[in-house]
Amino acid sequence: MGRINAVFKADGAETAERYSISEWWLEPHTTGPGAHTHPEDDAFYVLEGTMTFRVGDRWFDAPAGSFVLAPGGTTHDFQNRTDERAGALNVSAPGAFEPRMPGIVDWFRAHPPGDPADA
Repeated sequence: MGRINAVFKADGAETAERYSISEWWLEPHTTGPGAHTHPEDDAFYVLEGTMTFRVGDRWFDAPAGSFVLAPGGTTHDFQNRTDERAGALNVSAPGAFEPRMPGIVDWFRAHPPGDPADA
């Protein structure tokens, strides 16, 4: 997805649709998906670098080792505003998030991630 890479570690088929686990890696100065909501809970654990998250109306930096929860129905987003690559492990519950990935990839093709400073 341009400057964003997602790797699924456990998908709905493997978890009886209870949850999905994926890694999301953003190159330096990369916007994320944009503010969005969905019914699933999203839990993020920052693996490397510092990610900037939006949960509700609040933006905050989350360095490696941080845990961030975006309950289902809550507006959320993420970005990498730093000079270093950053990544987070995501748990989405309930699962079966990955069937939406082809549409998400198409969206990113039409709306390539940019620099957060330009947003």
